[in-house]
Amino acid sequence: MFRLWAKIFKNNHMLRDTCIEIAGTDTRTHKIFHALEEVCYEFDLEKPIWLDKTIAEFKRHNKTRFTQDNFIEAIDFDYLEIHIIEED
Repeated sequence: MFRLWAKIFKNNHMLRDTCIEIAGTDTRTHKIFHALEEVCYEFDLEKPIWLDKTIAEFKRHNKTRFTQDNFIEAIDFDYLEIHIIEED
């Protein structure tokens, strides 16, 4: 089982969160992208852009933050954080 926890923060307060579970034999990268797609659908957001900084942080810590720099449209929160909490 693969689980990704997504949280939206504004002013250091968590506004929303969700946990996406994905089962299957896809690669880790496909599971991450699929889970992020589900998060964006649930939160009614566009998909964020993976910048070099975002990728490096995710590789190092299995979690990262998407700020306004990662979105084309304006967002009404400070950042979206994703964190892998379980991998098979």
